[in-house]
Amino acid sequence: MFNPQMLKQIKKMQDDLKKAQDEINASTFYGQAGGSVVQVAVKGTKRVESVQIKSEEIDLNDIEMLQDLIVAAMNDAFAKVDKELEENIGSITQGMNMPGLF
Repeated sequence: MFNPQMLKQIKKMQDDLKKAQDEINASTFYGQAGGSVVQVAVKGTKRVESVQIKSEEIDLNDIEMLQDLIVAAMNDAFAKVDKELEENIGSITQGMNMPGLF
C-alpha cells in the first residue's frame, strides 16, 4: 500500500514529466547536413516546420544527393529531440526511490 508521501512524490513526478513534455513539444530543434547546405527545423513533437536548402551549393542534377542530405538533416534534428527528452525525463525520475514501480 502506498503511503501519502509516496503518492505526493508520484504526483509531483507526473506533473514534472508533463511540464517537461510540454516544454519540449513547444521547442524548435534544428538539424543540418552537408555542412549547412540543408537545414531543417522540427518541433519537439517531431513535426517538420521548415527545410532550407542552399541551392547555390547543390548540384540540381544530383537529386539523390539532395534527398540524402534532407534525410540526414531531419534525422539530426530528430536525434536532438530524442536527446532532450532523454535528458529531461532522466533528470526528473533520477533518484526516485519507488520499489516495485521502476
